[in-house]
Amino acid sequence: MTDHVRVTVADNVMRITLARPEKKNALTNAMYVALAEALARAESEPTVRAVLIEAEGDAFTAGNDLADFAAVASGAMARDEMKAFLFLQALARGQKPYVAAVHGLAVGIGVTLLMHCDLVYVAEDAKLSTPFVNLAVVPEAASSWLLPACIGHARAFAMFALGESIDGRTAASIGIANAALPAAEVRAKALAAAKKLAAKPIGALQATKKLMRDTAAISALIARESEIFGARLQTAEAAEALRAFAEKRPPDFSKISG
Repeated sequence: MTDHVRVTVADNVMRITLARPEKKNALTNAMYVALAEALARAESEPTVRAVLIEAEGDAFTAGNDLADFAAVASGAMARDEMKAFLFLQALARGQKPYVAAVHGLAVGIGVTLLMHCDLVYVAEDAKLSTPFVNLAVVPEAASSWLLPACIGHARAFAMFALGESIDGRTAASIGIANAALPAAEVRAKALAAAKKLAAKPIGALQATKKLMRDTAAISALIARESEIFGARLQTAEAAEALRAFAEKRPPDFSKISG
């Protein structure tokens, strides 16, 4: 377990709070395990009827902790030691309603996990980005399918390939979020929505969510993406991207063939 993921249950709502604000809630292996365990608990406990994912500090999450990526790239960590897959598959299997409250930075997994949430509330000035290609990897969380399905191929490709960020207002206008609000109001709005869902007939909610999602296809795509993602981390491109990030310089891919 880790202190960087806090889990509480009240009023039939499980609140899962990312609590590593000093690192802008960048997700470590331990945090991924804790998140997966929290979702498994939410699905198994009858008293939990809705889940709220939120964060402390000035960011939702800066994405994966790049130290783990660097460890895989250098060979210090085996690809199968990465625990993000556990969380991603837990998201794919989720049957209860998930709500997200997003503020500040939402990078990589901070955006792709929203594809698995049923209601999303975002701060107007939040910055959402999925710079996978910039890091020489590929999208995850089945977002290579789910994000284009949500916002269209052109917008999704720009986010993936160009690393372009969007603000909260844009996220709401193109369908990633239900509403964009002043940052101070986001968590309260999302909690109110989660409590409202928790008061609904849970059987009908779960049946509706199941009809709206192809769980088998999503799980299969997550597995495929994860295999390619892990392989990409061991390429010369990824090594250069991670070196450049650590050295605070632009990467140079001009002499790398692929």
